[in-house]
Amino acid sequence: MVLDALEQALHDRGMPKNVIHHSDRGVQYLSIRYTNRLEAANLRASVGTTGDSYDNALAETVNGLYKTEVIEYLKADWQGLADVQLATLNWVDWFNKKRVHSALGYVSPFEFEAMYYDKINPLGQVA
Repeated sequence: MVLDALEQALHDRGMPKNVIHHSDRGVQYLSIRYTNRLEAANLRASVGTTGDSYDNALAETVNGLYKTEVIEYLKADWQGLADVQLATLNWVDWFNKKRVHSALGYVSPFEFEAMYYDKINPLGQVA
């Protein structure tokens, strides 16, 4: 599953190079197949320190939001795993691309990232 998520991220971002991939020390992120894929994609692995409570704070926050906003709030009459997967996909898409965030000047993370790259790469802008 984590390899699928990595592949999706790589393709969504146009196969970026020289990117740092940060994760905790979970076995799935330290596996040979996963680290080989990071290397093949020219991503530099960054792994948090053991027992660092700040390392998991973001993941725990996002997981908490997911559980509250999708699982508890929707309380949908899901017929099977595919329904949960679709609800999850829709929530992740909204969370990453559409929700506005006060710390980002009330734009979505997707818009904020695009503005950042426009700022550092002015040649990519239309005259």
